[in-house]
Amino acid sequence: MQYEYLTREGLQKIKKELHDYKFNRRPEVSQKVAAAREHGDLKENAEYHAAREELSLIETKIRQLQDRLSRARIIKEEEIPDDKIYILTTVVLKDLDFDEILEYRLVSPAEADVAENKISVSSPLGQALLGRKLGERVEVPVPAGMMNYEILEIRK
Repeated sequence: MQYEYLTREGLQKIKKELHDYKFNRRPEVSQKVAAAREHGDLKENAEYHAAREELSLIETKIRQLQDRLSRARIIKEEEIPDDKIYILTTVVLKDLDFDEILEYRLVSPAEADVAENKISVSSPLGQALLGRKLGERVEVPVPAGMMNYEILEIRK
C-alpha cells in the first residue's frame, strides 16, 4: 500500500469533502433519481439516466476519498528537521532570472495549491528543492529551459 502523506489540515479537508458527498450530495441526487423514476418508461427517460450517471460519479468520488483516508499518514511538523528543505518546509527563494523573491511551502501532492503558494514535493521545483540547504543555488528544468533560484530562507 502506498501511503498518502498529509498535514492535519489536509486530512480534515478530505474528511469534510467526504462528509459533504455522503450526507449532502448523495441524498440530493438519490432524490433526483427517485423523482425521475416516477416519470414512467425508464428506457426513454433522459432525466433518469442523467441522474443515475450523476449518482454513479458521486459514488466513485466517495470511494476515492475513502481510499485516500485509508492510506493517509499524518506528517508531524515537529519531526521535520529545519536544516534542509523537506516536506512542510517554507522556503524563500530569489529567482535569479527575474530578480524576484518567492515564498513557497512544500506539501504533499494532495494539498498543493498554487493560489496559497503551496507546491507539491513531486513538482519539478519541489523535487529540485528537497534536501537543499540555505544559500544553495538550484537549477530547475522547465519546458522553456532552466530556472535558477537561490535559497534565502528555510523555516517550518
